[in-house]
Formats: sequence, structure tokens, C-alpha cells
Amino acid sequence: MTGLPLPAELAARARDILAGRADPVPTRDAATVVILRGGARGPEVYLLRRKSTMAFAAGAYVFPGGSVDPRDADSAVAWAGPSPAEWGAVFHASEQVARGLVCAAVRETFEESGVLLAGPGPDSVVADTTGDAWEADRLALIDRSLAFADFLAGRGLVLRSDLLKPWAHWITPEIERRRFDTRFFVAVLPDGQRTRDVGGEADQVAWRRPAEALELARQGEIFLMPPTHRTLSELSAYDTVAGALAEHREIVTIMPRAVEIDGEMRLVNT
Repeated sequence: MTGLPLPAELAARARDILAGRADPVPTRDAATVVILRGGARGPEVYLLRRKSTMAFAAGAYVFPGGSVDPRDADSAVAWAGPSPAEWGAVFHASEQVARGLVCAAVRETFEESGVLLAGPGPDSVVADTTGDAWEADRLALIDRSLAFADFLAGRGLVLRSDLLKPWAHWITPEIERRRFDTRFFVAVLPDGQRTRDVGGEADQVAWRRPAEALELARQGEIFLMPPTHRTLSELSAYDTVAGALAEHREIVTIMPRAVEIDGEMRLVNT
């Protein structure tokens, strides 16, 4: 149990929390989606580099995702695929929380990549999300002037929860000042759709093979947070997208914690 050494500020906060001098901040529910596509040398994942000005994970390469909006749990959201109750059983969450997580996963993926996991019916998916009208809707979702349920209804679409696969559950360590209770999903880039560099919270986007991204991180070329690093490590074991999707995942909650080892505060996974 070696863990990651903590910088001085976080080490001090960790000691304060362990001693009862400070309280952890509450978590916010969030969803993250790993978009996969087949490549000539195996599966590739879509990564965004968060702007250096962001309050959380500045400069890190991450998957699309973000916090659950209260309106994501609206039962008016048109839905096809496994029910919120079924997702709740997978993620050990209430039906309402699960509904919000799945909706946030689909909404945030569209907001941050232009990829929309929805279609006119339960067996179809939108083939193209480019154009001025789609962009206007995407921006309205981002500034919260348009609710996700109204967005789908206005276009006659249903959310396709069957296009998502549950992958992991990470909770931000108690020592952080911004904390998220995040469920990770995996999804395949739908036929006909393509990702777009839509700006916003990211200043760079890239498709990378998981092993390639890990090597860049090892060389110090890119920065990966522990959940992203772990997810890429797991996905690097698969030669095909179908192989990754076929894997049965037992969702176990991981919340790294601060421990003192030989007088140094370190972060270890639990």
C-alpha cells in the first residue's frame, strides 16, 4: 500500500480531517461516459483536456461527463431500454437517483462531444447531430435554459439507456474541496455520428487507444486522474469494442483515502 504522495496543502487538510478539525464537503452525483470506437489497432476512447482555469481537475484528460442536474430526474424524460429501477439495482442507488444519473450521462455526453445516445424509437438512434439547430439546442442545454426532457420531446426522441453499459463507481476523496459521487458508463459511438471539438470546459480533444494514453501519462505528456487511469488500464485489456461491452462488471464503490505512511500523507484506493 504505497499510494500517491499528497502535496503539502492536501496533506495538511487530510491531517485536519483525520483529527476531526475539519469536515469533508458533501458529494454531488455525477456521471461520466467513456465513448468507444473501433480503430485499426484496437478500441479507441474519446478524451477531453479540461481547461487550466477549471476549478476541478484542471489540465487533466477526462471522459465526457458532469454533475446531475435536478431536472435530469424528471419522469417526463422519454425513455427506452433498462428502467431507472434496473439501473438503480446495478449502481446501488434509488430509482430517482439512477434516473438522474442515466439522463446526466446522455445529456453531458451530448453537451461535451456532440454525441447523442437517443433515437426516434427504442431500436433507432440519431444518425447526425451537426448543424445550427443542433448546436443551438446543445448550448441551451449547457446554460440550462433548456431541460433535457424538453429537448428530447421537441425532437421526438427517446433516451436509449440500452446504449450505456455500467462500468465503475468512484467517489472523490474526503480531503478534496470539490467532491463527486460519480458513476462511470461505457458507450459505443453510434453509426453516422461523430464527435466534435465543441469547446466549453475543454481546450483539446483526442481519440486515443487506452494503452497509448497510459503511455503518454507515464511519460508525463498528459495528466490522468486516478479514476481515468484505472479505467484506461482496464479497457487496455480488450482487443475489440465488443469484448469490452461483453464484460460483466460488478460495480464496487471506490473512494481513495488519505493515510499516513512513514510520516508522509498518501492517497490509497479502497
